[in-house]
Amino acid sequence: MQTYERLSAMDRFFVDVESASEHMHVAAVMLFESAPLLGAGDGVDCDRIRNYIASRLHLIPRYRQRLVHVPLTGQPVWVDDEHLNMHYHVRHTALPKPGDLGQLKRLAARVMSQKLDRGKPLWELWMVEGVEGGRCALISKTHHCMIDGVSGVDLMTVLFSISPEATHHDVPTWNPRVNPSRSRLLFDEAARRVTQPLDLVTSGRRLIADPSGACASVSDAVAGVRQSLGAGFAAASATPLNRPIGGHRRFDWVTFDLARVKQVKRALGGTVNDVVLATVAAAIGKFLELRGVSPRQQQEMDFRAFCPVSVRDPSERGTLGNRVSGMIASLPIGERDPSVRMARVRETTERLKSSKQALGAEVLAAVSEWTLPTLLTLAARLATRSRAYNLIVTNVPGPQIPVYLLGARLLEAFPLVPLFSNQALGIALFSYDGKLCWGFNADWDLMPDLRDFVSAMHAAFEELVAAATWCEATTESTTRFAAAVDSATSRASAADEVGLLGATERFRRRE
Repeated sequence: MQTYERLSAMDRFFVDVESASEHMHVAAVMLFESAPLLGAGDGVDCDRIRNYIASRLHLIPRYRQRLVHVPLTGQPVWVDDEHLNMHYHVRHTALPKPGDLGQLKRLAARVMSQKLDRGKPLWELWMVEGVEGGRCALISKTHHCMIDGVSGVDLMTVLFSISPEATHHDVPTWNPRVNPSRSRLLFDEAARRVTQPLDLVTSGRRLIADPSGACASVSDAVAGVRQSLGAGFAAASATPLNRPIGGHRRFDWVTFDLARVKQVKRALGGTVNDVVLATVAAAIGKFLELRGVSPRQQQEMDFRAFCPVSVRDPSERGTLGNRVSGMIASLPIGERDPSVRMARVRETTERLKSSKQALGAEVLAAVSEWTLPTLLTLAARLATRSRAYNLIVTNVPGPQIPVYLLGARLLEAFPLVPLFSNQALGIALFSYDGKLCWGFNADWDLMPDLRDFVSAMHAAFEELVAAATWCEATTESTTRFAAAVDSATSRASAADEVGLLGATERFRRRE
């Protein structure tokens, strides 16, 4: 019986690309009401939380596995961890008084600056008590080779409940499978490579059985690869954000009212993600101006954002691993008119949606599966070193109803996307319960002024809201004016008709 699972090319990419300065974990800081989690001593009952999480791990078995590598080839595989220790993975700490959000952000940044131990299951949870306002926090940290944004949201359905009633589960007995020997791993990998040509034969048979359909698919795939690679041939513009990074991080966040975001979307057109990119474009422009890059210089720059796109099929919900592709969008950072900036972003995203760029990245991942497993890693390293894009902006939709952990309501959740080489800033968003929560991960040395960028985000969004409000008011005035003209025209027509009928009747009586 197989006692291990092989990592996909996409999952392996996040293992291979990790370095001392590039930490490949995704993370989040989640704020909760603390009262339902308190124990007898007025502190958070972390043992209760620990036991609850242990009772749910059978639903997410990857959290009980660790990495080992196939001899000679280095291919990573998942095996059961015989020494799983919940006290190691679920940790307990507290903020000193006053426990403000600034202290929590600094603690989160220190946690994010530490790589996960490759010898253990690649996840940690930090329960933080003493947050001001009767709150506590949960800092989650999981290696990207285990989850992407969408599957990370799926985990919320395992650990969280839609009911405020505290849930209790017995911890099921778990017996880890025997780990495979080195010779077993090597033999299986050799056998897999021998059977790869048979997969190509099967693909060839499908081509013969349905030549028109297969050729259309191949044509789309080739076009997608060409567009994906072409997007990285010409480097994006150099900016102060695109320099070699170190291993230490800063973390900050902000929350927008999702209703106001949708107001902008309705008034100016586009999607919520278009509003996000237009806000980021304006904030980058304002921030670079503080760094000495004039608006005129910005208008000549090609500033690009990589936007991950989930390709996870609905049937794959609840599974771990990465099913993600992406598109590269040029942002109009030098455009100072918010309405024009929004229109330009809409035009860019609509063009990208009709392109095959996202398909091309998925094809590269598929090709890596049956050729060189590190092909995807090499392509990604080339993209970051050649500066194919300036930063990552990822937007993950979450539940729009409250969720609870052992009866404690989740108030806000701020996500983190990892930084790649030569990228000092990464932006991640999570929509939850009527809020759009932004998380900003930044290099410690290159962005000591991260707070200035957060302020620029506030200002950029308020500009869009003002433009949307003006557009709505103008539209309403135009509508009222048109209605008044229609009403006046109708009254005049009615009056003319009455007058004509009266004259006709008088003439008839004279006759």
